Amino acid sequence: MWFVVLGLLLIVMKWLDFGPVGGWAWWWVLSPFVGAVLWWAWADWSGYTKRREIDKIDERKKERRRKNMAALGMEERRRR
Repeated sequence: MWFVVLGLLLIVMKWLDFGPVGGWAWWWVLSPFVGAVLWWAWADWSGYTKRREIDKIDERKKERRRKNMAALGMEERRRR
């Protein structure tokens, strides 16, 4: 995501001829998009994306269980 935001910012700066970016070659300006594609390809290939999704689901399950136990009056008591 940050690669895309950076790429969009660089495109706007190049288009407005703002600062040193105005003098850069277009392939430098567009390079963050290549980084984004490589990142997403690696994240999908390595299973990183799926692990993050599973972690979020597990966290929601734990929170739902905690709320249900509290509603039943069966909260876990912390040990001293």
